[in-house]
Amino acid sequence: MKGILYALIGGACITLQGVANARISEDIGTWQAATITQLTGFIISLIILMFVRDAAPKGLRQVRPLYLISGAFGAVIIFSEVTAIHKMGVTLTISILLIAQLLLTFLIDSNGWFEVMKQKMKLPQFIGIGLMIAGVLIMKL
Repeated sequence: MKGILYALIGGACITLQGVANARISEDIGTWQAATITQLTGFIISLIILMFVRDAAPKGLRQVRPLYLISGAFGAVIIFSEVTAIHKMGVTLTISILLIAQLLLTFLIDSNGWFEVMKQKMKLPQFIGIGLMIAGVLIMKL
């Protein structure tokens, strides 16, 4: 149950962040909005880390370099989401983002990429993704 709650909170925050960034970018520019977002995220994460104090600095050496650059994806996410919101609106943008996430996670799970346990995809997963794509196409009309 906690997982579902965290997923709902995360999804809501992704949408709120996208809308806020789109608004900020109208005033100062998209890359500036991305910079502010990344900076404030870093500051809040650092403050939380100082209170939680569960850091394992020695473990940092064990992390693959590929995974250490994952934060850089945030800049691309923000730029892409803000640009899409300006061109298509919030609802369609978030819908397509969700489909892109599902398609990539489908590939990651089914191929066991990034050291995740391989999952066998079955008909219900294919139907679910198909229905989501159909829903976006209907919304676009």
